[in-house]
Amino acid sequence: MKYKSKSIRTFIGAKDFEVSSQFYRDLGFQEVPIDDSMSYFRVDDSLGFYLQRYYVKDWADNSMVFLEVDDLDLCIEDLKSRNLVEKYKGVRFTKIHDNEWGREIFMHDPSGVLWHFGEFYK
Repeated sequence: MKYKSKSIRTFIGAKDFEVSSQFYRDLGFQEVPIDDSMSYFRVDDSLGFYLQRYYVKDWADNSMVFLEVDDLDLCIEDLKSRNLVEKYKGVRFTKIHDNEWGREIFMHDPSGVLWHFGEFYK
């Protein structure tokens, strides 16, 4: 590429837009509404994704987002302190997975989107 890339953002669907919006706010993202059918959720100026008022089960069940973190243990502590499993139907976490490249934990959101929270080995 002969230009500087500034960010990369994925689009994910929401089975229930209001529930998913609240879920992501509770997860720690800041919501930036775009219109009645979409919001941008961010953690800083370059990290974020678009949540759509649109849902196709097969699409949601096959959507994955990877969020690289600098400290997986601290991330897990923060995630669990938010009581997301108790607040939202369908939300669940896995145990830590140790891989050749690093460690990760998986989370399903209320619509079935699979999130990977991972820390690469240094």
